[in-house]
Amino acid sequence: MTSLDWVFIGGYFALLLGLAWWVILKGKDTADDYFLAGRNLGWFVVGASIFASNIGSEHLVGLAGSGATSGVALAHYELHAWCLLVLGWVLIPFYMRSMVYTMPEFLERRFSPTARWVLSIISLVAYVLTKIAVGIFAGGIVFGTLLPEMNIQIGGVTLDSFWVGSVAVVVLTGLYTVLGGMRAVAYTEAAQTIILILGSVLITFYGLAALGGWGELRSVLGSEMFNLWKPIIPEGMTGTWAPVKETGRIAWYFNGNYPWVGMLFCAPIIGMWYWCTDQYIVQRAISAHSEREARRGTIFAAFLKLLPVFIFIIPGMIGLALAKSGKAQAMTQIIDANGNAIAAKAQAVYPLMVQTVLPSGVRGIVVAGLLAALMSSLAGVFNASSTLFTMDLYQKFRPKATQHQLVWMGRAATIVMVLIGLSWIPVIRGARGLYDYLQGVQGYLAPPIFVVFFFGIFMKRLNAKGCLSALVVGFILGVFRLLVDTPVSLKLAGYENGYSEGTLLWVVNNVYFQYYSLFIFLVSAAVMIVVSYMTEKPSEDRLKGLTFGTLSSEDRAKTRGTWNHWDVITSSIVLLLIVAAYVYFSG
Repeated sequence: MTSLDWVFIGGYFALLLGLAWWVILKGKDTADDYFLAGRNLGWFVVGASIFASNIGSEHLVGLAGSGATSGVALAHYELHAWCLLVLGWVLIPFYMRSMVYTMPEFLERRFSPTARWVLSIISLVAYVLTKIAVGIFAGGIVFGTLLPEMNIQIGGVTLDSFWVGSVAVVVLTGLYTVLGGMRAVAYTEAAQTIILILGSVLITFYGLAALGGWGELRSVLGSEMFNLWKPIIPEGMTGTWAPVKETGRIAWYFNGNYPWVGMLFCAPIIGMWYWCTDQYIVQRAISAHSEREARRGTIFAAFLKLLPVFIFIIPGMIGLALAKSGKAQAMTQIIDANGNAIAAKAQAVYPLMVQTVLPSGVRGIVVAGLLAALMSSLAGVFNASSTLFTMDLYQKFRPKATQHQLVWMGRAATIVMVLIGLSWIPVIRGARGLYDYLQGVQGYLAPPIFVVFFFGIFMKRLNAKGCLSALVVGFILGVFRLLVDTPVSLKLAGYENGYSEGTLLWVVNNVYFQYYSLFIFLVSAAVMIVVSYMTEKPSEDRLKGLTFGTLSSEDRAKTRGTWNHWDVITSSIVLLLIVAAYVYFSG
């Protein structure tokens, strides 16, 4: 890092803090303003904020690492940008019409208060276990690689770059999130999106220049690394239906094998849960000042979501090619004697690329992009968690709480999330297996949530008892799998070699995670439908405007008035670009 690099990084922090302070001064002491930015965001800020919230440092670190180990296999998840179109065209009208603050609140409107409580608690626990923990871990890898000399002495304790960088970013992010709420988060995320994309485009450009161009990349790596439909199968495996026992089952970003059956059927379920029903993402869309702006924001976010394949995954592949070709000696540490990527070391391929191929000054811009990714994702989860706690739990206990009290409780909840994030650092630092393990959480918890939202909107006959049964059964199955996986994933005493072959626990632990996720989905769907049809029908009056079957002609006309041919054209372009990417990466 040179002086010029530090100038750019300092400029990034100055811009961020100035923008946050400007937004905080404009804020009002109301729940609407603190949690939903006054429901007044425009499409650009909505779309950029959705993208920035999704793209955390784990994407830069992890997707690049997966590019080095598995090629474009993980592009499947990034090409699910069409899920954002489902959010904008299908679900946004229901969310905006009901004027909810949270996704569990919408579930209460459709089904029952109990369903809201269950989803709120599960969401909060999942955010603490996954989004906060994973984001900080990936950020620590970035700081540890780029700034190994950054050490601070406090008393007799030495804090290395992992600690210093992680603590500084968590505290700074928490500061403007606590003070400014959703408005500060959304506007700073819009600025961070620009910096993040610029930095990532630069590393792709300079990486290809150092390697010798796109043709050289394909020549060095071979066609299999560019094929979405030919995942790398573990040695000894002969088909995608066989159980897979290796870290690919749970390592969503760094390693693994992606059978087409799982990608075709399971990945869309996870995608639509995440993009269409998760508070972390949807909160930005329902903060728009109209249904039109919310929809256009999701279309814009879908365009942006196509970029990670080329600005995160491809740089990882470029890093591998530089190592294999010997054109960057520093990169050779990520490969073994046979020229294959070492999964654990591939995690550092993106920051190594920053060190290796970027000139002075440009390196500072890219590091600023890395910081933007880390801070935007943490700000998003801090804000989403405080909203869930305040509006779904605190307000239930204190229904007469004033707007001022709700805002201050939101701030207090954010502070607690920041402290939890800081307390995670030593746990994450000391157990790298934990990071891999946590990636499977969403695969096991998402299916029942997807089922109750989508089936609930499309099937008016489904009732509260069916919803609650599906949530409970689905979550039990998911938690059971996590409990079975935990001792093996963390290699606890007595479980270093897994369970005894042939036992029930061995079978559960060895079923590929996407197949188990599909199993949860099928069971949850069956339970919801069977229980609903075995019990009483929900009241038609209660369902007005909450399902397609109970929409009035006025509701339909109002929604039709919020889009025009340009919205259809831009959405079609997104779909065509996705198809084009699949065609290109299929041979």
